[in-house]
Amino acid sequence: MLERWNTAIDLIEENLDGEIDVAALARAALTSEYHFRRMFSSLAGMPLSEYVRRRRMSVAAAAVVAGEPLIDVAVRYGYGSTDAFRRAFVSVHGMTPDEARRPGAILSSQARLRLRLTIEGSAPMRHRIIDLDPFRIVGPGARIPLVYRGPNPDMSAFHRSLPASTADELAALRDGTEPAGPFSASTDFAPDRADGSEFHYVYGVATRRPAGGIPDSFDVVEVPAHTWVVFEVVAETGFFDALQQVWADAYGEWFPSHPYRTVAAPEILAVHERSDDGESGRAELWLAVERES
Repeated sequence: MLERWNTAIDLIEENLDGEIDVAALARAALTSEYHFRRMFSSLAGMPLSEYVRRRRMSVAAAAVVAGEPLIDVAVRYGYGSTDAFRRAFVSVHGMTPDEARRPGAILSSQARLRLRLTIEGSAPMRHRIIDLDPFRIVGPGARIPLVYRGPNPDMSAFHRSLPASTADELAALRDGTEPAGPFSASTDFAPDRADGSEFHYVYGVATRRPAGGIPDSFDVVEVPAHTWVVFEVVAETGFFDALQQVWADAYGEWFPSHPYRTVAAPEILAVHERSDDGESGRAELWLAVERES
């Protein structure tokens, strides 16, 4: 697995001064484009597009410092104007190309990514594989920005805005359909899942009730039949950290060790128990998958 992914990363390096064909990267890694983007974001800690931009600006800095004409450097690395190149350069290096040419200027650099084997996985990941017929997710929803690090203030504001009647309305819609809710469902991400890009967030339940019995104020997300991997999270302390860690473990340990890949579907986090102080709890992470051929 690592060899295939490092081959894909080599292709990125070979095409920093050209077009990055994500479909070709996915073929090199022997997976789907959707799963490649999702896995890359988790393994690299940033979206593919952000990594490519940072690598291009890291390599372009050498040409800038060497005094090459700015328009030549900009065009070489895929920018149609020097203004667009300057903005990208400043976002990575914190200074303009002209400032970078001054003696003693300190530049930033994005190191080339290389995946290596580490001995992990000593702690078992409790999970189950389940096939579900189509269902719908119903509940209040909103489009909110994706935040890679730290709390998401828009998500917190959304939950604070929910009326007190929401819990009872959701409970009335439950019909025993899994996943058991209420839960948080995230879907309709931008292709590169860039930090700050919007996605559709729903706080709801799963149901197979007719759409006519659903409150007009609720969002409805139709979910087709899928196979799901369900990861169990149980923590006596540090529950929030455990919820963050299960995502990292899923993509960093479970998927590389199992013949499955993610498919485009809502990502569901269901918190079933949580202590008053938030330190302990039990939850499940649901990800739709398919077997790799």
